[in-house]
Amino acid sequence: MNTPVSDLATLLRTMEPVLHEGVYVYSVVPANTELSSVQAIATFQEAEGTTVITSEAEALKADLPILFRAAWITLKVHSDLQAVGLTAAFSHALSKVGISCNVVAAAYHDHIFVPVERAQESLAQLRALQEAASS
Repeated sequence: MNTPVSDLATLLRTMEPVLHEGVYVYSVVPANTELSSVQAIATFQEAEGTTVITSEAEALKADLPILFRAAWITLKVHSDLQAVGLTAAFSHALSKVGISCNVVAAAYHDHIFVPVERAQESLAQLRALQEAASS
């Protein structure tokens, strides 16, 4: 297991964004909805309901409402959960070209969900940010 990285300059130089194949979606269902048959990437319980992130195929199969169609980009660097500035840096880089991003921070990596139609542009922006940090 790698040691988590907390230094912002190192995080940016080594973030290595990778675009997953396929289309992913955000859905929301009532809190008591049975989801055991859905292969979720992530779920989050809020007062208003349960947010589900899954593949579009899974959502359609389970007849889940689709709120947002997304491309999924993972930053391969093992980011420390207490690192400061990484989310701000990549969200700023994407916002400069008008790309929204929804971020899930997991124990090892940050996962960025961007509008599916802007997947390649998002990947290019993140790679440019990494390249600029390496200069």
